[in-house]
Amino acid sequence: MNKISITYYKSPVGEILLGSYDGKLCLADWRYRKMRNSIDGRIQKALNAKYIEESSEVIEQAISEFDAYFRGERKTFNTPLLMIGTAFQKSVWNKLIQVPYGTTSSYLDLAKSINNEKAVRAVASANGANAISIMIPCHRIIGSNGDLVGYAGGLSVKKKLLVLERKR
Repeated sequence: MNKISITYYKSPVGEILLGSYDGKLCLADWRYRKMRNSIDGRIQKALNAKYIEESSEVIEQAISEFDAYFRGERKTFNTPLLMIGTAFQKSVWNKLIQVPYGTTSSYLDLAKSINNEKAVRAVASANGANAISIMIPCHRIIGSNGDLVGYAGGLSVKKKLLVLERKR
């Protein structure tokens, strides 16, 4: 059985569960989100691994980058990521990374960017399954009408992250 090193990181907006596997960050997700069990199960099953509470070089790098992000000193991340999901989910997450700091996009725009305009609901579902919050910035996706909709960390956290990014 493989192991995923995990640590809890207390961010200024909520607690984040960080996980690393084989030198890459596979998890940076809100500790108390609704889908916690299903996300954890998906990651552990895909990697045939169990969570072990310990730090790692990658987790330390992620914490350092998150600290700088919350101080307003970092707009992009260099931590190596291991995305665990379907090919479709990974295509959505790769497009999310391209949404610039301080801006927002809609689920429809995201669906268009993967050349699948009719897949708005599937894109929203992939967004919700993202297990690497902030670094894969699903908080930057809002409803087509401009409303803040769905976020694993909660809408108040989503709003705080968008405000933080707009201030810079």
